[in-house]
Amino acid sequence: MLRILIADDHEVARRGIRSLLESHPEWEVCAEAKDGRDAVELATNIKPDLVLLDIGMPNLNGLEAARQILATSPNVAILILTMHDSDNVIREVLRAGARGFLLKSDAGRDLVAAVDALESQKTFFTPRVSQMVLDGFLSREKNHSNIDETADPSDNLLTSREREVIQLLAEGRTSKEVAVTLNLSVKTAETHRTNLMRKLGLHSVADLTRYAVRNGIVHVF
Repeated sequence: MLRILIADDHEVARRGIRSLLESHPEWEVCAEAKDGRDAVELATNIKPDLVLLDIGMPNLNGLEAARQILATSPNVAILILTMHDSDNVIREVLRAGARGFLLKSDAGRDLVAAVDALESQKTFFTPRVSQMVLDGFLSREKNHSNIDETADPSDNLLTSREREVIQLLAEGRTSKEVAVTLNLSVKTAETHRTNLMRKLGLHSVADLTRYAVRNGIVHVF
């Protein structure tokens, strides 16, 4: 029995996904999470075989949730489900360690095939992602360089905790609310905010918010 954790902040979406998955007799949806933080906690406690993560969730986005889950459970299969397929989102999905990437618009047609592939220790990516991976490989072979030579140099600059802080700030949380959510002191939360602005060369929370949107840490619908 393949045990699956679904994480999506929309209840209707979770129900639809669950219905599709449970049509397979050997798959079990063992838990549902309403945001990334909930998903990390559940994955730690119940040890699912596969975690299906929406990217654009509050409190902790799906990409950061994937990183944290894989840090403690590297054998868990991660399938990212999202409305967005921009180049930047695709890069971050690959960097996070996901083995599958599926657009929500294709879920009705491809979700079962995607889960089946991951269950068989394979990958499942949309054609655009597959082409990007191929282009990156060919580029490295030719130039001995990274997948994306034009990538923002700040892409890998932030720590996991800093990405958590910037998401919460971009969602409008105060330093006190950030501190409570992350179990920090208010002073530590404010220090993180100051360090983020200095590290990224930004000057206000509005600048942090724009950075978070531009780099796929939060999503605007």
